[in-house]
Amino acid sequence: MSRKLIVRVTLVVFCVVLFYQPSEAQRNLRINGTVVGISGRLAGRSLPFSLIVNRYTTAGEVSELNAARASGEDNLLSTLSRMNVGRIQIGNNVGVAANAIIATPWGDGTKLTVLWERNINFYELRYGTRSEDYRFGYAEMFLDQNGKGEGTFIPAARVNLRNGNTWEVEDFGVLPAGLMGLRANGAVQVR
Repeated sequence: MSRKLIVRVTLVVFCVVLFYQPSEAQRNLRINGTVVGISGRLAGRSLPFSLIVNRYTTAGEVSELNAARASGEDNLLSTLSRMNVGRIQIGNNVGVAANAIIATPWGDGTKLTVLWERNINFYELRYGTRSEDYRFGYAEMFLDQNGKGEGTFIPAARVNLRNGNTWEVEDFGVLPAGLMGLRANGAVQVR
């Protein structure tokens, strides 16, 4: 009797695993690659990079960010901190929330612009270093239709608004880090 029960339970589990379809929330886009440091603390080092995209930032949210930046960097930081569209990971850690991921068409592929609120170290706050004024992280990725590409990574940035809708990004370091060997495991689509 117990053998029949074990066989039935095994068949039910097998059917559930075989015919299981993940929900939309579980089909996140994941982009993996390598961050290659060119100058500063990361000079000559490479670390694993991962971007998890839960959803793209909507046009309404982008206009909200532009309006917030027009009224000051503190308002942009406040507006950005309420958004959460994914996760960005450098190295082998948990990472930080990617607050805005903007997808735009680019050539034969997609350009992803990622903006996040960076973690400021206690040392920066205690000693009032200049890097404390660079409160954002910024990345640009250029992916072809196959989901492969390269990009730029700025771990400490200042964001200014030019002509109402163009973002000007100032890097704290001399040169931004490079994103190499990017590969997406899913379709990168402009929505």
